Amino acid sequence: MERSRDEPDEQGPSTAERLAELRARLDAERRPGAGGVLPLGVADLDARLPGGGLGLGLLHEVAPEGAGDEASALGFVLALVARHLARGAGDALLVVAPGHPIPYGHGLTGLGLDPGRLLLLEAEADASVFGALEETLRAGHLAAVAGLVADGLPLKPGRRLQLAAGSFGTAPPLLLILRPGRADLPNGAATRWRIAAGGAARDRFGCTLRPRWRARLDRCRNGRPGDWLLEWDHAAHRFDLPDGLARRAPDARGSRAG
Repeated sequence: MERSRDEPDEQGPSTAERLAELRARLDAERRPGAGGVLPLGVADLDARLPGGGLGLGLLHEVAPEGAGDEASALGFVLALVARHLARGAGDALLVVAPGHPIPYGHGLTGLGLDPGRLLLLEAEADASVFGALEETLRAGHLAAVAGLVADGLPLKPGRRLQLAAGSFGTAPPLLLILRPGRADLPNGAATRWRIAAGGAARDRFGCTLRPRWRARLDRCRNGRPGDWLLEWDHAAHRFDLPDGLARRAPDARGSRAG
């Protein structure tokens, strides 16, 4: 039987929906973020990011550099969230798939992140992580959302998250995805980071003062990759370069698409 013109197409999105998605993607690629950026506070690093920081309302992907760096990568993500929350009002959501470490109150406080401002949701699978993040983004009430996935971020969920984040208007959130190191999939992320443990600054008694991460900006749309040893000041919510030194990757001509 021939289908009526008025019946919805169940095979995929309509032409209008596809056009709306295309406009949102093009708009996101032209701008660092509708609501500005989150500077990391290190001049050389921020200079390599379009707009001088992580674009708000854009998707940013973080992965551990190697085996054993998962906790370091999570610490870096939480430090970014803490820095963003320190700049204004609002809370954050962290959605965790199986296989990732679960942050706890003392650890969050040690990174300068108030546990009372972080909502934690444990999900059964990556699909549940994506669904929870998308619904939260469309609700438009949180300052930062982050998802920890087990199998990486495919292209379609990445696009849906980007569209949902772009619907915020003038105050889009910080949007982060932490994936395993092996799950390198094309997804259109604005930046892609690799994080490794970098030791820690210690006092004369051997106690940890500041965590350090080897942060590699592997890909950056409209920016330049680089490599830094970053030190986190949890009290000031600021990244620093230990002793003013950093190992940096050579400049790349143009940008590398994520």
